[in-house]
Amino acid sequence: MSHRIEITDNPAPADVSGLLDGLRAYNLSAGGISIEPLAVWLRSDAGDMIGGLTGRTGAGWLFIEFFWLPEEMRGQGFGSELIRRAEETAIGRGCIGAWLDTFSFQAPGFYERHGYESFGVIEDYPAGSRRHFMQKRFDRPAG
Repeated sequence: MSHRIEITDNPAPADVSGLLDGLRAYNLSAGGISIEPLAVWLRSDAGDMIGGLTGRTGAGWLFIEFFWLPEEMRGQGFGSELIRRAEETAIGRGCIGAWLDTFSFQAPGFYERHGYESFGVIEDYPAGSRRHFMQKRFDRPAG
């Protein structure tokens, strides 16, 4: 049987799903880590998705992967409510904290105001900016 390495910028959804299934099965068998997806949406009265956040819980932590609101919806408390609901759900799932990454041109100040603290930074990612890695513990006070 021969093998080959393939590089693509358009992976097939079935391939990505198969990769994740294999990783999840290994993590569960080796470390007891079960991953559960999480999404918190802001919707219009008609049910259209306006913005929200997605992530997952596992190994006792919430990972916030994507979080976005349109410019006109910012500063009205919607972002605070979305993150609060995600954190409440994570706590209900037994999580002790949350983590995320954000760019310096995105929202590190927003996360700091919600109790997140930096645990790492990559300089010049992208050039002239910084990528911040932040966490918040639910099981003890911030600071």
